[in-house]
Amino acid sequence: MIIDTLKNAQLYYGLGSRFVKAFEYLQQTDFSKVEKGKYEIDGTDIFAIVNEYDTISTEGEQMESHKKYIDVQYIVSGEELIGHDFLKSHTPSKAYDETADFMLFGETPTFFSKLEQGMFAIFFPTDLHMPNIKVKAPVPVKKVVIKISTASPE
Repeated sequence: MIIDTLKNAQLYYGLGSRFVKAFEYLQQTDFSKVEKGKYEIDGTDIFAIVNEYDTISTEGEQMESHKKYIDVQYIVSGEELIGHDFLKSHTPSKAYDETADFMLFGETPTFFSKLEQGMFAIFFPTDLHMPNIKVKAPVPVKKVVIKISTASPE
């Protein structure tokens, strides 16, 4: 996993052309004018999901991971905690759903990171994560999750 600010995005261009496209989309889009929804960036290889919600407590929440896509989670406005752990010998509490590309894990995160406006986190398939968690009290958040395919580019 990687946590940084969007102004440092160029440091991660070495991860590949899909990351360059994802970061360029984040840098060039005025999200104050973008409604909630799914937006294609490069077919099914790269797409964005714009969401708005109030942060929640950890009670009843579980960590998730993906196999087909890497998450780039960018905070447009607000702040939240994201719980983390590394996928090792964890056993899923909800088996992998290939269509939705996720599985859930009931263990408690090993650590939490606070993401604020202008920050992003990258979660690879080996990174368990629990997003949308309140810092002190629930606050509204606008977040863009860019999904980057793990399939090799053609």
